[in-house]
Amino acid sequence: MRCWLKIEEMALEELMQRLNAVSQCADEIMHQDIIPLYAADIQDQLKKQFAYLSGGRGGDGCPVITFPDYPAFSEIPEKEFQNVLTYLTSIPSLQDAGIGFILVIDRRQDKWTSVKASILRITASFPGNLQLVLVLRPTGFFHRALSDIAFKFNKDEFKMKVPIIMLGSVSELQSYIDKTQLTEDLGGTLDYCHNRWLSRRTAIEGFAQKVKQTAQILQSFGTELAETELPNDVQSTSSLLATHTEKKDKMKEDIRLAVEQGDDILGSITKPVTENPEYKLNQDQLDNQTTVERLLAQLHETETAFDEFWIKHQQKLEQCLRLRNFEQNFREVKAALDTVSEKLSAFIDVGNSCSHVEHILKDLANYEEKSCETVAKARMLASEGDAFIQSNHYAVDSIIPKCSELHQLCDAFTTEIERRRNLLNKSLELHGLLEKSMKWCDEGIYLLASQPVDKCQSQDGAESALQEIEKFLDTGASNKIKELNKIYREYAHILNEDLKEHVQKVFQKQESMEEMFQKRQVSLKKLAAKQTRPVQPVAPRPEAFVKSPCTSPGLQREYISNSESSALRRVNYRRGKSEMTELHQSRGGSTMDDEENLAVLRQHVMNELIETERAYVEELLCVLEGYAAEMDNPLMAHLISPELHNKKDILFGNMEEIYHFHNRIFLRELENYVEYPELVGRCFLDQMEDFQIYEKYCQNKPRSESLWRQFSDSVFFQECQRKLDHKLSLDSYLLKPVQRITKYQLLLKEMLKYSKNCEGAEDLQEALTSILGILKAVNDSMHQIAITGYDGNLNELGKLLMQGSFNVWTDHKKGHSKVKDLARFKPMQRHLFLHEKAVLFCKKREENGEGYEKAPSYSYKHSLNMAAVGITENVKGDAKKFEIWYNAREEVYIIQAPTPEVKATWVNEIRKVLTSQLQACREASQHRTLEQSQSLPLPASSCTSPSRNHIRNTKKMEERKADLASLESFGTTVAPKYPEKGKGWAKTSHSLDASEENDGWSSAEDPLNSSDAEEEGGGGGGEMKLTPGKYTVVTDYEKGVSEEFIVKSGDLVQLIREGEDGLWYVKNLSTGREGWIPANNLLTLIGNSKSAQSLSSSESGTASSTLSTSSSCSDSCNASSTSFSDIKG
Repeated sequence: MRCWLKIEEMALEELMQRLNAVSQCADEIMHQDIIPLYAADIQDQLKKQFAYLSGGRGGDGCPVITFPDYPAFSEIPEKEFQNVLTYLTSIPSLQDAGIGFILVIDRRQDKWTSVKASILRITASFPGNLQLVLVLRPTGFFHRALSDIAFKFNKDEFKMKVPIIMLGSVSELQSYIDKTQLTEDLGGTLDYCHNRWLSRRTAIEGFAQKVKQTAQILQSFGTELAETELPNDVQSTSSLLATHTEKKDKMKEDIRLAVEQGDDILGSITKPVTENPEYKLNQDQLDNQTTVERLLAQLHETETAFDEFWIKHQQKLEQCLRLRNFEQNFREVKAALDTVSEKLSAFIDVGNSCSHVEHILKDLANYEEKSCETVAKARMLASEGDAFIQSNHYAVDSIIPKCSELHQLCDAFTTEIERRRNLLNKSLELHGLLEKSMKWCDEGIYLLASQPVDKCQSQDGAESALQEIEKFLDTGASNKIKELNKIYREYAHILNEDLKEHVQKVFQKQESMEEMFQKRQVSLKKLAAKQTRPVQPVAPRPEAFVKSPCTSPGLQREYISNSESSALRRVNYRRGKSEMTELHQSRGGSTMDDEENLAVLRQHVMNELIETERAYVEELLCVLEGYAAEMDNPLMAHLISPELHNKKDILFGNMEEIYHFHNRIFLRELENYVEYPELVGRCFLDQMEDFQIYEKYCQNKPRSESLWRQFSDSVFFQECQRKLDHKLSLDSYLLKPVQRITKYQLLLKEMLKYSKNCEGAEDLQEALTSILGILKAVNDSMHQIAITGYDGNLNELGKLLMQGSFNVWTDHKKGHSKVKDLARFKPMQRHLFLHEKAVLFCKKREENGEGYEKAPSYSYKHSLNMAAVGITENVKGDAKKFEIWYNAREEVYIIQAPTPEVKATWVNEIRKVLTSQLQACREASQHRTLEQSQSLPLPASSCTSPSRNHIRNTKKMEERKADLASLESFGTTVAPKYPEKGKGWAKTSHSLDASEENDGWSSAEDPLNSSDAEEEGGGGGGEMKLTPGKYTVVTDYEKGVSEEFIVKSGDLVQLIREGEDGLWYVKNLSTGREGWIPANNLLTLIGNSKSAQSLSSSESGTASSTLSTSSSCSDSCNASSTSFSDIKG
């Protein structure tokens, strides 16, 4: 850089020197360095032509200045006279001017007095050297004679350094100056035109000024170029180069115009010679030609000097531009290299199985392929920098470190890639050994488990089994791990804590399996020996096996590797399953052996669960990285159809959320249960809420599949599939989450099958039920999203409980009788959706489209508010029918299910909804009663702790509430017999075989507290019905539930609220104490005492046993029922 600056300074200095020389030379050529006077400055004075330089020469080459006859000569201002004479004397060359001038003064038409004045003025003011003064005296006789006489007498006045010769005629003049050197007005033949001469002189001087100005402009421009600071970015440097080039081109154009101007002047001078070769230029013309040629030479010198400087300056700018491009590319490439190196550093996992390591190796190879472009760019940029260095770039000291850094980064990346690959290959080799050992151990376990005990009782059978074992053990030389320390030494650089632990467990498993074989061999050798009496052999249990399948997870269990392939697990699992079944059937002997076999089967189900889970996680990651991430890759943007832009969320749904759940949470939790497979149900239960994410994915699946069908032939998807080396297209992988959520229930069923007597069986059953519930919810939601025409928000209706297709008849009190009859006999096909707050009636539309688009749609018809719904469980004559009625049977819908089982499921679910509503109304009513009682003033004794009986009774009430809320089948509820009320449900039996009159009920009234019970018990007689209020005690009472609660005759008591088991909570207003009293005793205590709040049975009236919550429940809860539209379909 410093060298370049020095070179540039030298170039600028050289340019300045050469251009200064041009300027000085131009002045010298035009004699401007002596007399800086131009024709253009005195053009008007020269046009008067009182003196001119014709170009004629005397005998010795003296320039001739002619003063023609000019009547107003005496009137010329002295300044003008001096300027003209000074200018004319500056035109000839210094050599000619040094010889001296010949003045020809033509006064033939003038007077002697004027002649005298003119001569004196000229000789006195002439600025140059004079050699001779020739005066043509007046031609008139008088003035001629007078001039002769006056000249003689006044000769002293004309004394000068040069002689003054008075001539009488032109012929005398020609004796002094050749005729060819005199103009035509002096009788000569010299071609002279004063205007032409003036124009030419002006042009030559203008050209000289142009040459000088050009040199000065180039000087300034060169200084500007040299002093311009080089920018630090590509754009500014490029702009500066363009600006300087533009200015240079303009300067070159000015020089070209100046050369053309000089050529034109030179052509005009030599034009007579060109037209007539015999024409001879006079000396003045020759001088002009020489002047122009010299000026042109200086102009060419100026151009050459500038061109040489510009080449160096342009080279510097171009090098600067290349440097800035290099620096910018360096920053980009270095950032890219840093990024790929940082991502490469993420490849720290050495894998936990062969398949996992192979997947990492494949990812590493794909990453290396993707990174090749970045590394290639870096190496190419480094080569470009090396070329700059070889070409002596001015910024070599800046380029060399950058090139070195690029080479270093590329080499480091390549080395690290190779190191990672070697580590993974080593890991693959180690996992291959481990899996080979584990496979050998599994095959050994199967061999031991598949040897029938009954066949080993004979000597031949024992020898045959012994041979099988020995043959199998011979295969261990190539399959088992021989030296653990050797493994540690050989693979020390890849053994992390987890992998080391894995190696240890595999080795322990191998040792345990060999110990099992040794014990079996000992037993078989005893059996193979000659026996004197039958001996019942017992196969030794391997210590690695679980002693009991029901032990706690803290006990030691057989270690089964997590890293075996899922395909091998499924084959071995099916094989082991069939062999264990045959073994169980054939021997029916040792229970402990059966338990060991079940433990093996459980372990293999667990292995299949974990291996398939790992494969599932890897497949999700592959789809997200190989397809979803590529949709945001700018390098792949040109392959994506415009219609696919911003459609990633539609195509992939919430797959990323599913992947993170399984990768970060569920898979890790599963691996914690690898040694306790029978307890894996708890793992599912702990994460059950997270499985709800599948509902969102399945709901989006129809949109995803529709989008895929539109763009399945896209070049983008084909390219992604090629890079991933997938045999199946993307749609197969988009189906994986749907397949996986259905796979869990199959694996749980298998695990439950082999864990019937284990401590985790209940959790497994609950997990299976929950997974099936999720599948049902997913299926229901798929139907729910197909509902069309519903104006409200379906989410406001609560959870979707059931959905299905039914035949529906309507029987409404309102409406035309013919319509009612028609509705009775002609069923409607309706799809019902049961929510917590409403049941929706929809019409199923025809299926069309492909794939998920074949799913039906449902047109909304009407809905019923569950707060006003009742049901009749059985309809006479058809076990598949039941009734849903609305607003006290104003609207009745007879529902026919496909099967009795479907009907029973729906009836039970509707019953649960109504029961929960009833419970909510009760709790609200009790809460209001409690608030009323708490609003009364209580004495201090009321805060004392309740008795044990009180606690027991309260606990009983809570248990009853809980039992009521958790009812699953109303038909199994034991209820008192109530008298039949036409449309009531009140009968003892609520089985599915009862008639339609027996089964109708709703949440409007608690059937256990119906007024029908009073009519049955007392016939509606005069027995008082207790209600909260104030009463006077008529007899003493000392046997309350609370030992401290005693009332005496005359005390005023307040009945606060009724509890369970016929107890009333009573406050003695006389003593301030509170307690519980049985209702029967209370009736005796208060007798006929009246209260404003009491109601007798006759006053209360008899209510229908079939009520709707639209009246009673709504009033009880002080809440208005939600309006639902009843648009009839």
